[in-house]
Amino acid sequence: MEGHKVYLLTSLLVLMTFTGRTQSASCCLRYHDIKLPCQRLLGYTIQSMGKSCDINAVIFHLPGWFVCADPSRNWTQRGMRCIDERRRKSRGPKQANMTAAAA
Repeated sequence: MEGHKVYLLTSLLVLMTFTGRTQSASCCLRYHDIKLPCQRLLGYTIQSMGKSCDINAVIFHLPGWFVCADPSRNWTQRGMRCIDERRRKSRGPKQANMTAAAA
């Protein structure tokens, strides 16, 4: 009987851990109202309502975690623009060099 309880508890713990990580990385269920500085943002993903996702969201990628943000909020849009601008700047000189090398 004692072994059965340990097995059940272990199974429940594994299931909760897997489910929690899967939801946080793949589908936002609610918004977090944490205004994040641009320097900490690594990227973002846009989530659209679908089969398993009940809300539209922007998922900001940070070192080691994700933050779900309301796409209609000004700070969310500023964060997305900041990341987009940083990406454009980092790609600009590389693409120019590749074009010059090909000529």
